[in-house]
Amino acid sequence: MIDLSTSYMGLKLKNPIIAASSGLTDSVEKVVNLAKEGIGAVVLKSLFEEQILMEVNSLKMNNMFNSYTEAENYISYYTREHNVNEYLKLIEESKKAVDIPIIASINCVSAGEWIQFAKKIESAGADAIELNMFILPSDPRMKGVDIENIYFEIISQLKNLISIPIAVKLSPYFSGMADTMVKLSDTGIGALVMFNRFYNPDIDLMSEKLTISRIFSVPEENTNNLRWIGLLSGKLNCDISSTTGIDSGQAVLKNILAGAGTVQIASVLYKHSIKYISEILEQINTWMISKNYSNINSLRGKLSASNIKHPVIYERAQFMKYYSEHN
Repeated sequence: MIDLSTSYMGLKLKNPIIAASSGLTDSVEKVVNLAKEGIGAVVLKSLFEEQILMEVNSLKMNNMFNSYTEAENYISYYTREHNVNEYLKLIEESKKAVDIPIIASINCVSAGEWIQFAKKIESAGADAIELNMFILPSDPRMKGVDIENIYFEIISQLKNLISIPIAVKLSPYFSGMADTMVKLSDTGIGALVMFNRFYNPDIDLMSEKLTISRIFSVPEENTNNLRWIGLLSGKLNCDISSTTGIDSGQAVLKNILAGAGTVQIASVLYKHSIKYISEILEQINTWMISKNYSNINSLRGKLSASNIKHPVIYERAQFMKYYSEHN
């Protein structure tokens, strides 16, 4: 019998597949349904830093419609309709309803008052917190090291406040990628989640307006994950979880072979429904049986840069060989 059980930040998972933070994880009913379909853990839909700050500064919020901009009015309305206390309730009720790890998610860009709210998340019963952080390096006056220090400051303050594991979900936009990832792993966090996927701009030529590009990820986007997970596997002092472009059991296996311990999925479940989880698990089982593997953990990092004869494949960035063979 194939053993798919694994651990993530010290949490026991029956398999390495985690439902990523999304609209698929924003209610107890949806969490229950995901658990029934066999998901290993759930990351609840993100609570935004702005929402927490609005709740903290409730007196200002009461006057929002009279004294702030239209955008800020929208945030105020959203916060009123989705009170942060409802998030705590979601954690509490999800923990009672299922026997899989429940991971809270905070979308943040700064260290500040919102961090105190993490204590309430811990008290509500969350097994861990995932920090979804992205500070776009778009300000030419801001040095890369200054941006990176914000990440470290947030982690440091949070580590001093809570005892549950912390995962940090990051983008690949760092000037010294490997160095930054190693240093982040040395802060005592439980995991690095690679990588964030963002709404990207597009241009509609007919209307000549700025629009949003495709919402769901595609398999091709996962290749960047394989590169960095393969390069960093065995060099980090924390777990690795891979997300973006994972659409099948085969993709799950590739990421684990590169060095990830778990994977997070969302787009594929939107496309095929949550019932596709069982098919992904079956694909994994079928491949492992065909290769005489009995334990999913025996695959982890087998094809990482540290464990293969020609690790330069991970670092090769040019197409010379490809084009020389296809001329």
